[in-house]
Formats: sequence, C-alpha cells, structure tokens
Amino acid sequence: MNKDYFFCGVGGSGMLPLAMIVQAQGNRIAGSDRALDQGRTPDKFDWLRAHGVSLSPQDGSGVTNPDQIVVATGAVEDTVPDIGAAKRVGATIKTRPQLLSELFNAAPTSIGVAGTSGKSTITGMIAWILDQAGRKPTVVNGAVMKNFADADHPFASALVGGPDLFVAEVDESDGSIARYNPTVAVVSNISLDHKSMEELRDLFGGFVGRATTAVLNLDNPETAALAQTLVPSKAITFALGEEEADLSAHDLKPLPTGMSFELRVRGEAPRAVVLNVPGAHNVANALAALGAIKALGVPVDEAVAALETFAGIRRRLEVVGTRNGVTVIDDFAHNPDKIAATLKTLHAFDGRLLILFQPHGFGPLKLMKREFIEGFAGLMREHDVLLMPEPVYYGGTTDRSVGSEDIAAGVRAEGRLAEALATRADCGDRIVELAQPGDRVVVMGARDDSLSSFAAELLARL
Repeated sequence: MNKDYFFCGVGGSGMLPLAMIVQAQGNRIAGSDRALDQGRTPDKFDWLRAHGVSLSPQDGSGVTNPDQIVVATGAVEDTVPDIGAAKRVGATIKTRPQLLSELFNAAPTSIGVAGTSGKSTITGMIAWILDQAGRKPTVVNGAVMKNFADADHPFASALVGGPDLFVAEVDESDGSIARYNPTVAVVSNISLDHKSMEELRDLFGGFVGRATTAVLNLDNPETAALAQTLVPSKAITFALGEEEADLSAHDLKPLPTGMSFELRVRGEAPRAVVLNVPGAHNVANALAALGAIKALGVPVDEAVAALETFAGIRRRLEVVGTRNGVTVIDDFAHNPDKIAATLKTLHAFDGRLLILFQPHGFGPLKLMKREFIEGFAGLMREHDVLLMPEPVYYGGTTDRSVGSEDIAAGVRAEGRLAEALATRADCGDRIVELAQPGDRVVVMGARDDSLSSFAAELLARL
C-alpha cells in the first residue's frame, strides 16, 4: 500500500536520495527544509517540485495527518516544528538512519560502506562498477555521483535500481552503523572524527561481525586490527604496496587528472590500471571497491574497465575552473584525515595553496584541535595560506571554547601562514586580495551546500 512520507530537511545530502528511493517504491513524498525557507539553493527545490515532491515551510504546517510517516535527521527534538506537529497529530516518526537501515536490511544482498574517510567515493565506485556490470543496484550515497548526474538528475546521490541489491554509505558519527546487517561490510579506515576510539572500535567491530564478508584496509592500524579478529575466509584485505593483502596497488604515479598503478590480486597476473580521479587515497578507495565487488563475484577485469571511466564525486577535489591563472577547487575535506589526503594530492603538483577551511561546528574543533593544527602545519608549504571563518553557530548550548583563531594560532606557532576571520565573506575578500597567477584556491568544508556556490562566486571575482 502506498504511504505518505514527510521528510524534514528533504533537500539535505542524506535525505534527498532516500526520498527518491522511497518515492520510486510507489510512495508519496512531501517535505520541508530550512534552506528552502531561507531562499538558498532554489534550483534544488524547483527540481524536487518538478519530480512530484510537495514542499512546505519548516513550520509544522506540512504535517497534518496521523497516517504520515515523518522522517527526521538523527536528532528528533520537539523544538523542530515538524516533529512537534507529528507528535500532536500522532504521526509515525522515524529517523533517517532508521528508515535507511530498514530498506538496506530488507534487500537480499547488501553492501555497507563505512569508515572515517572515503565512504562516498567508494560507494560511487561500487555503484558504477555494478551498474556497468548490469547488476542494477539501488544506491544511497552522501554525495552526487558524477557518472549518474545529467540534466534530469542533477542531484544524483541516489540510484534507483532493483530490489535485490542495495548499496549504502553507512555513518558511524551518530552510532547508526549499529542498525545495519550487511552482506558485505567495507571499512576504509578508522580514525578520530566524532566519537572516541573506544566507541568507534565497538561500532565498527559489530558492523564487521554481522557481515558475511568484510573488506578491510591493512594500511590503517585500526582496520588491520579488525582483520585479525576474523577468520581468513571472511576477510578480503587491501593495501597500498602490501604484499600480504588480497588486493594491493604498486608503482603509483600521479597524472594531471588522475593516477596510474599496478593492481595485484592474490593468485592472478598483475594489471595496469588508470584512474581519472587524483591522489593515492583514491587508489585505496578503488581497492576497497574492487574488494566489495569481488565478494559479489563480479569479474575483476570488468570492474577495472568500469573504474577507468569513474568520473568522481561532486565536491571531492572538484575543479571549479581557472581564471587569470588561478584555479579554484571545491572539496569536502573537513576532518584531519580528509584534509591530509587533499593537501598531499594537491602538493603532487607545483603551486601555492590558498586554503579556505570552513569548520562545520565548534564540537569537532574542540575534539580534534591538536590533530587539525598538526595536520595543517605538517602538510602546508612555506608560502601556503590557511584562512578560516568562525564555525556556523545556530544558537543553543554548544561549547564554543575552541574557535577558528585557536587553530590558526596553533598553525602560526608551527611556522605556517594562517588567519582566522569573522565570516566566510571576509575570507573570500582576503583570498581575492592574495591570489596570484599559479595559485590554487581550495574551498574546504562539509554539511553546507552553499560552499559550492561560494567557490563559483570566488572564481568569478578573481
């Protein structure tokens, strides 16, 4: 029977793909979004309306019926008007992780992609390989997959396929990874991000334990330790240059638009592989994807051919354009691991970096203050410049004791150039003032769709 779903925050990178999959199953979709009320990203909401999604202000007015299923982000708080309205009318409330895990667990075969970094790219690579192999996967990703984006699907963070094979990016930051029972569990790496290492070990250990097959990275000490806990027949391991791994990459070479490497699969002849996405971290992501499809029996040669036409993920080292000799790059990096991967990749080629890093909250700055300072100071070159606005603050009881100036001061103390300014607009003005031919401007940050618009506006000003 068709059901009525109401998505609170329907335009979000996690909500929109889920809404599209639920709609494809024959259900009616409605929703609200704070960005809609504020007039941000209007194209996205025009697209949703054109695809049969009815939109309401985020004031509770769209939730009127006890038969509605109201889907919220992880936090279900009465202060959100839609949630208050749902409780008043007696509607069912589900969190996004609850709904996604129900869909995921209902599929006969499922691949869950987890880890601190690389999830969206690995999920996109697996989706493209399975699509090209004719396996018709249903996919929920946290970012737009360029291979599936076209004029009619500009926000292709979901792929609506068949009911038998479900691939999803799985999040540990809110603990919801505990809900998923995957056929194949992929863990790219485990490092400090939102939770303590003890909590992370428990969550990832449970996730891997519930799977039929686990795909694990031997280059990361935490995931390598997980591999040690499994019987060999349950684990598929991967690594850069590690002969002991089931899949390994050797002789990595950076190319202007990607990477080349030699792929070795245990018991098979080596293969030459070319990726059209840059950086050693993307070679590791490719190995993770190959491990997952190997578990499903897709031939490696077919998978390699698909990987060579993998176009990447939106906002993952995405070149916005070059103007007057200055290149602007839009990137999702927001934790120390991701920032390190981005800086290492960009420093494979010459040119000063002007880095705008927008933190997505005061909490992560406090939790990872030392890691942020060490990461930037250790990987920035002498003339690179870091610019940071204060984190976005929506009110409430957030501990604001560590701000952007604390990070910038720490980086300066290590002998690198860093400035903290009040707003993102101030940082933009400073970049325009500093930029010279040969520079690369990197706009870094997460959970804010307007960063891409900011990067495009910055390019126009150079």
